[in-house]
Amino acid sequence: MATNESVSIFSSASLAVEYVDSLLPENPLQEPFKNAWNYMLNNYTKFQIATWGSLIVHEALYFSFCLPGFLFQFIPYMKKYKIQKDKPETWENQWKCFKVLLFNHFCIQLPLICGTYYFTEYFNIPYDWERMPRWYFLLARCFGCAVIEDTWHYFLHRLLHHKRIYKYIHKVHHEFQAPFGMEAEYAHPLETLILGTGFFIGIVLLCDHVILLWAWVTIRLLETIDVHSGYDIPLNPLNLIPFYAGSRHHDFHHMNFIGNYASTFTWWDRIFGTDSQYHAYYEKRKKFEKKTE
Repeated sequence: MATNESVSIFSSASLAVEYVDSLLPENPLQEPFKNAWNYMLNNYTKFQIATWGSLIVHEALYFSFCLPGFLFQFIPYMKKYKIQKDKPETWENQWKCFKVLLFNHFCIQLPLICGTYYFTEYFNIPYDWERMPRWYFLLARCFGCAVIEDTWHYFLHRLLHHKRIYKYIHKVHHEFQAPFGMEAEYAHPLETLILGTGFFIGIVLLCDHVILLWAWVTIRLLETIDVHSGYDIPLNPLNLIPFYAGSRHHDFHHMNFIGNYASTFTWWDRIFGTDSQYHAYYEKRKKFEKKTE
């Protein structure tokens, strides 16, 4: 009975979204995107698309999303939005971070990306335009991937902070107490594998088209670079997402090496009380700022 009711609710929600979608104006980018997608399918093999295409998408998106935060350090006006103002970025740290990123991306992540083609073949994941899901189904599946990854990240990240193993693996990521966007994937190779597993679980469970791989990596990179940016920018559209953690939430984790273990949402930290020090800190800070006004 409960199952039938759930199916009925999801069906009604799906029909409602489809109706709203029918009222929206036609997307002017859809036809150029369709032509580009079909050109890709006609000129490259599935292996090339799944492997080298995924690598290009990851690298292009990662460093594009890092660029605004990188430029902020040269804009005096943006300094007021930096969370840890007493710890500015340095060329030395950024260069060191960049070199580790290249190693992780091409020696750790690329071999994993090479398995993408075999995954799509084994599970018969389609590539064609005709079976590409509508934007709202794609968005719903990306949200599902985010919930799964966030859950995995919370518990495994918290485990990596255990005193017996912290110094061997996760300490590398905490080398920079004041994070910056490019540092998002600066980590020990084992951490890249351990926490990165959460990214792939949602794909294995929810992927119905190869476009989901690229859509999900886009959202995940945007989120992780944002929370590591070190800047709390007003009117950040990501902060409109309910329960979104954001840069201030994760910056506190880097500043204090404890609490706020989740990657994207705040509910696991609230449930287990691992955000109590974070809230206490900002309550004291607010009171101090009121006194000094």
